[in-house]
Amino acid sequence: METDKMHADRPSFEAYLKFLAEASSDGTPQVLETRHALSLHFDALATQSLMSRKDPDKLVLGYTRTMMGFLLLHPAPARISMIGLGGGSLAKYCYRHLANTRVVVIEINPAVIALREQFQIPPDNERLEVVCADGAEYVANQNARPDVILVDGFLADGMPVQLGTADFYAACHARLADNGVLVANFLDSDPDIPLYLEEAGTAFGQSMSLSLAEDSANYTLFAWKGPHKLPSLDALLARARTLETAHPLNLTAAARRLKRGERVALDRASWPRPAKLQIRY
Repeated sequence: METDKMHADRPSFEAYLKFLAEASSDGTPQVLETRHALSLHFDALATQSLMSRKDPDKLVLGYTRTMMGFLLLHPAPARISMIGLGGGSLAKYCYRHLANTRVVVIEINPAVIALREQFQIPPDNERLEVVCADGAEYVANQNARPDVILVDGFLADGMPVQLGTADFYAACHARLADNGVLVANFLDSDPDIPLYLEEAGTAFGQSMSLSLAEDSANYTLFAWKGPHKLPSLDALLARARTLETAHPLNLTAAARRLKRGERVALDRASWPRPAKLQIRY
């Protein structure tokens, strides 16, 4: 049985070895195709996006599931703006599971957008649009008022500088609708996370939460307009249980992360340092 399984996976293993040998390091988006998955890479060292062939709309990477924790604060957004397309994991999930939501994705790299069919991202229609633009400029200049802004924009060498400035967070705060939510993905190895938190605080004050992402070495920032503090943990857990009837997500765990992360965001001594994951749940 195990031998048969090894033989069945051999093409995937060979594809991976070929990818390692041929992957460029110039930041060009590259796709690794195996028997079970497609993944997007800017080099051989990091995975930008991962898609299951069996379930293309599934959120495979833990940080994407954590970012969907915005549902606990805004369960039925009319409009979501996403910065960073990647393999389209978040865009596809929201398009499938939030039937009354318009999703606009802003991606700066046309070579990434060119891969949308390969990652089974639906074509543009009245509910989904992919725009080739700089995300920070788009937020600053558009008139639309999204209920949620998801920030997951990365280049080969990390998060673009313009997505972590006080001006950017101020533009997000101004652009968000009343009671809107900003969610940003950070790599734990990024030495500038404390700076991002300081800059975000200039716009959102103490209305922030920072948590370690599910099953990964990423951190997730939540910042919101409206009431200064989050609802109680009991209220968030009740919302999670209701939402889990419609979403294949562990929102109960997300609720606990969100509430504990509120305390982390208020305590500078708890802010993460590069490659040192200090937050435990």
